[in-house]
Amino acid sequence: MDVREASARSRTGRAAARRDSRMFLFSVFAESLLTGVWVVLAALPVVTLLPAFAAGCAHLRRHLDGERSTWRDFLSGLREAVRSGWRFSLLWWAALALLAFDLRVARSGALPGGPALIAVSVAGTLAVIVLGLRTAARWRPGLGWPAVARAAVRRGLGADLGGSLLLVGGLAVVTVAAWQLLPLVAPAVGALAACAVAVERRVRA
Repeated sequence: MDVREASARSRTGRAAARRDSRMFLFSVFAESLLTGVWVVLAALPVVTLLPAFAAGCAHLRRHLDGERSTWRDFLSGLREAVRSGWRFSLLWWAALALLAFDLRVARSGALPGGPALIAVSVAGTLAVIVLGLRTAARWRPGLGWPAVARAAVRRGLGADLGGSLLLVGGLAVVTVAAWQLLPLVAPAVGALAACAVAVERRVRA
C-alpha cells in the first residue's frame, strides 16, 4: 500500500511539474508577444530601434528570472539605453545605409563582378544586423555600447556562430511576417527578442 501511495504521489508530482512547465512556457510566449508590441512602438523613431530592442531583451530577462518587470521598467530601461546608446545606434544605421548603397550599385550592373558584390553586400548586411541585435541583447545599464559590441563581434563571428545563424532565421521570420501582414511584425519582433535572449543565455550556460 505504501509503495502504491508513493508511486501515485510521484506520478502526481511529475504531472504537476509538467503543468507548471507548460504554464511557464506559455507565460514566456505571451510576454514575448507583448514585448514585441512595446519594442515596435519604441522603435518608431527608427534611430531608437537598437535601444528599444535592448530594453525588450532586458524585460524578458527579468521575466525569466522571476523579477518584477512592468511597462514602467521597460520605459526606464529604454531611457537608459537611448541615453547611452544613441551614438552607437547612429553608427549602426550608417553602416546599414552604406551597405544598402553598395547593394544598389552592385545590382545596377555598373561595376564588374555584380553577383559577387551582391553576395558580399547581403552577407555584410546580415552580419551588421545580427551583431547589432546581439549587442543590444548583451547590453546592461552601466556598460558601454562599444565594449559590448566588441564582445558581441567576438561571440557572433567566432565562438557562437551558430547563435548568429539562429538570429538570421529569426530575421527571416520577421521578414515573412511583414510581407504577409504588417501587424504581424510586432509579435515576430517579440519572438526575435526572446530568441536573442535565449542565444545569449545559451552562450553563458
